Parts: sequence; C-alpha cells; structure tokens
Amino acid sequence: MDHVRAMLHADEIHKAGITGQGITVAVLDSGVCRHPDYADRIVGFVDMINGRIECYDDASHGSHVTGILGGDGRSSMGRYRGIAPGCNLLHVKVLDKKGQGSLLDIFKGIDWVIANRERFHIRIMNISAGTTRGEDDEGSRMLVERVERAWDCGLVVVAAAGNMGPKPMSITAPGNSKKIITVGSSNQFRSRQKNVNANYSGCGPTHECICKPELVVPGTNIVSCSPFWQQGKYYARKSGTSMAAPAVSGCIALLLEREPYLTNVQVKMRLRESAVDLGFSKNRQGWGMPDLRRLLML
Repeated sequence: MDHVRAMLHADEIHKAGITGQGITVAVLDSGVCRHPDYADRIVGFVDMINGRIECYDDASHGSHVTGILGGDGRSSMGRYRGIAPGCNLLHVKVLDKKGQGSLLDIFKGIDWVIANRERFHIRIMNISAGTTRGEDDEGSRMLVERVERAWDCGLVVVAAAGNMGPKPMSITAPGNSKKIITVGSSNQFRSRQKNVNANYSGCGPTHECICKPELVVPGTNIVSCSPFWQQGKYYARKSGTSMAAPAVSGCIALLLEREPYLTNVQVKMRLRESAVDLGFSKNRQGWGMPDLRRLLML
C-alpha cells in the first residue's frame, strides 16, 4: 500500500493536512474488524447476513478494503497507511464468511445506504463486490439499476471492474453501469512481481458500448489491514480490483474534504480531467491513474 500512495502522491497530500476528515464512506463488503488503524472512525455497522450488531469480518476482505481506503497506518508506523486516513467509515456487511453474497443482500445494503445517507452524512459508497453473471442477466440489470439509483440520490458510487479480464466486455456488474465510477487494476500493464498473475482486470467496452473502466490503480499484492491483528497479524496481502476501488474512493474523500460542495458528476469530471494517461487502450485503463496533486489542484 506504500507504493500505491507513492504513485498517487498521497503522502504529499497528507502532509498538507488533507486526510478525508469529515467525509463518510459507506463500504459494502464482508464486514469490518475493529483494527487499530481505523477503529475510532467506524461510525456505523449494519449486518445484512447474520443480523449482528457488533463489528466483525469473517472473510477478511472488508477489513483489507477498509485499510486501503482509510487506515492510518499506526500499527506499521505509517508504512501501510490508506489513501484517506481521516475519513469516517460506515460498513454494510453484504458478503458471507466465504466472501460470497446474494443479490438480495446486496440490494438491501444499497437501499439501506440510500435511506440513511443524510443521517450519517454519507458522500461515497464503495462496492468491491458484484456478480459475474452476464450483463443480460436480470439480476445484473437489477444490480446496475440499484447503484444508479444511489448515484441519482447524489452519492458518489465507486465499484470494482471485476477480475474476469482482460478480454473485451469483461467488466462485471455493477461496474458496467454508465453512471458510476468503475476502477480496474493497473498491474496488468506493469507488474514486476514474480509468480503473480496480474492480467485479470475487467476491460470494456460494455454491451452498451460504454468505455470502461474510468480509472485504474495498483491492485496486485497489496498490503492492508487484517482482522487477525489481535494475534499479531496486523496486515495481509491481497490482489484484485477489489483492492483498487477503495484507493479511488479514498481519493474522492480527499477531494470532498477540500471541496465539499461538489456533486457526484463534478467529482467524476474532476477525476477525468486530472488523471494521468498511462498510454494504453481506453477500454483497459479508462482515463488513466489518479494524480492527487492534479485532482486537488495543489
């Protein structure tokens, strides 16, 4: 995660005092543990799987995603700090202990975020979950409709591109939505890691000929928070576009702290205008990689 911050110039932004403070991000995932890197900024937890009240993460996925988004790195002396280490975190558990989830639970999670967005001052919804069903599947269409409803309510919705790439039309729902911000992994282009298959990130176009994803950031072999921190295992490595999406959500939290009046459409346009073109196909890299100095105009 330290190299992700470097590529996005996040450390420079943090030194300027911009950390995402005051911005609440709703994370739909497998839950979250009370890891010391972000426990004091968890403002809510809702469990659509088992109905439990206290925070937990029995799949480890959600805790890892959260660290990339908003961990402050205190357990690693700052090395494994997230992109928005001051943001507020609200978790909606929609995935079970195997990292799987029904569309109905995801629908309920999205609906809950929409209904409670003003109560918790939610500005961003991060979804590192989706379906591998085809775009023509009824469930996929309903999932896209749900995230677009959230977008139409004013939320900035960020979703992973999925790990079914790199063939064309391999973006998974809800990342194939024309409205939301879809994030892929850039490692498929420049992975120097041995024995790591980084050529997985979903690519466009969608069946509606929409260019996707919008952005890419590193997603392979990312170190972030582990739910086993009480056993001394504070961090773990994971790979996937699930790891890329929260980095972009973190970038958006930094932007909204600085300019809280921006609409979701304006946020999307600012990301487009400030992204660094990596020189690859638009249906593989979208606009390119975020550059926080350019995004925040510093």
